[in-house]
Amino acid sequence: MRELTIDAVGAQGDGLSRNAEGKGAAFVPLTLPGERVLANMEGARGEVAEILAPSPDRVTPPCRHFGTCGGCALQHWAAEPYLAWKAEQVRLQLSMEGLETEILPTFAAPPASRRRVALHARKGPKGAGALLGFKERRSWSLVPIKECPVTDPRLVAALPALARLAEPFLEHPKSAPTLHVTLTGTGLDIDVTGVERKSGGLSADARMRAAMAASEGDFARVTLAGETVYGARQPLVKLGQAVVALPPGAFLQAVPAAERAMVDFTVAEAQGASRLADLYCGVGTFTFRLAEIGAVHAAEMSAPAIEALKTAMGSTSGLKPIHAEARDLVRRPVLSTELAKTDVVVIDPPRAGAAEQTVEIAKSKVAKVISVSCNPGTFAKDARALVEAGFRLEKVLPVDQFVWSPHIELVGVFTR
Repeated sequence: MRELTIDAVGAQGDGLSRNAEGKGAAFVPLTLPGERVLANMEGARGEVAEILAPSPDRVTPPCRHFGTCGGCALQHWAAEPYLAWKAEQVRLQLSMEGLETEILPTFAAPPASRRRVALHARKGPKGAGALLGFKERRSWSLVPIKECPVTDPRLVAALPALARLAEPFLEHPKSAPTLHVTLTGTGLDIDVTGVERKSGGLSADARMRAAMAASEGDFARVTLAGETVYGARQPLVKLGQAVVALPPGAFLQAVPAAERAMVDFTVAEAQGASRLADLYCGVGTFTFRLAEIGAVHAAEMSAPAIEALKTAMGSTSGLKPIHAEARDLVRRPVLSTELAKTDVVVIDPPRAGAAEQTVEIAKSKVAKVISVSCNPGTFAKDARALVEAGFRLEKVLPVDQFVWSPHIELVGVFTR
């Protein structure tokens, strides 16, 4: 047991004691800057035994599962310092690459607004059915979820029906199903992964039971790693003026309010452009709004996503031309020569960043780049490459899409 003073919150959301009694940094989850705590330590990490002097910024967590569930790390922190910390994490990552810019106030997504979750299923006690929930902190054990103040109440209300759906997918003892659930305009879309396949996959009986559970739950669609198990309705989402039919397992921003904030900010910055590129476009989150401004070249690795985008284009009026292509932007990035007549590039890469595509953007004559990122670290590395090529990072909007987690989204604006 050690007494520690917490100096800051680290990048993963744990309290940080920088020089813990001369023994180096110590990390203690669920603590806040300025607090004195007693902690049981294992190496550099510990667990709180007692809070001797709480921070004035400490608040009562809104969820009964907080502290055990690994989904949230910062429910105990008041909103103002918590959001300021998110902006500071962006500043720190940029500073590591020698970059400075204006960091706008963090956009805060509201609680009870998340439309996309990944729920883990495990066998419950005999006769109790499947358990459904999130993993514990620092553990593979499951926390069966009864409430979730982060998630849309319509999805929370479906938890019992989702648990019944999960049961047939636990048929094989080696299966550890995860239900990737998306709330769409036509109901819940569920893609299940983690089912043992070497032994032949799901039996016909288990498929029938899954389809019956899906029907009873009034789900729109259930797929097993992309293969349809049950389909009552096409899962639809509205992106700008377009209505898009989601392919199984398609990427979609987790919170509609955060999506709107990022798209509105991007569209405002892209005004005046006649030709735009939307790279890593997905099913068209930014594409359709950008096509209200000018012609768009949309590129994305997922062929089903591009097909969904193209289909939606055909039934949406009032848009400038969209050229959409399925293209691996790592192995075959859009070349600087292909960007010759492009005014603005919008890019929304995965967590690993877009090093290969950034090289081509840097070589181009594009006047403005708007970069959307879910990883401030890789954003900063790509930003450094653009700045070295003559761009200036004008400003960054941090976005708190994953409420009470250390995860940070952002949108950065670069000009020549």
